[in-house]
Amino acid sequence: MTPGTVQQLAIVVLLVLPGTTYLFAREGFLGIREAEQESGNRILRALGVGVLLDTAYLMAAGPQLVRLLRGGGRTALAGVADRPRAFGLCLLLLAVAVPALLAWAEARWTRRRRAALHERTPTAWDALFQDRGACFVRVRLKSGGWAGGWYGTRSRASAYPRPGDLFLESQYRMEADGAFGPRLPGTGGLYVRASDLDLVEIYEPRRRTRGDSDDPS
Repeated sequence: MTPGTVQQLAIVVLLVLPGTTYLFAREGFLGIREAEQESGNRILRALGVGVLLDTAYLMAAGPQLVRLLRGGGRTALAGVADRPRAFGLCLLLLAVAVPALLAWAEARWTRRRRAALHERTPTAWDALFQDRGACFVRVRLKSGGWAGGWYGTRSRASAYPRPGDLFLESQYRMEADGAFGPRLPGTGGLYVRASDLDLVEIYEPRRRTRGDSDDPS
């Protein structure tokens, strides 16, 4: 339901904003949980954290917060108009700084307890191509065949949450054993889907010396 009054809008902000800040900060530190990939679960978690934080704020400084909101008492939110700077600072602290700090503390505690480090990248596919420079890519299809090409400035790799796929800007001929052959004449690129592959290999180009080429074979 869309808020119809300023008071209703303020209630929605106070309930949702702290939890939303915490959720986004936590995802930045630890990545997205599998259970939170559905938007409904994310909304419920953000709302639940927001309610818990608001409850903690009221228990710790309820009378002071009420006085700040009511101000002179003319309306329920008269204090916002009376002391806008103080209200803005309070909102920044309680709705942004504290939830973000809570997410940071949880991330540190979680990482210390985990045997293996959890990367911010949500999938291994993202980690493979994130910040990847120019290189040769060789893939083996589930059918057993090989394909390969050059991953350069005009190449593209998908990122989460889209399904894994890859565009290589030029294609190379592949031998039966998977070795790279020559670059195919007139190649316009090669597109592959991660769901069709059972192996992906990256070959960094060798540093050039006199008489050297970038060919990985």
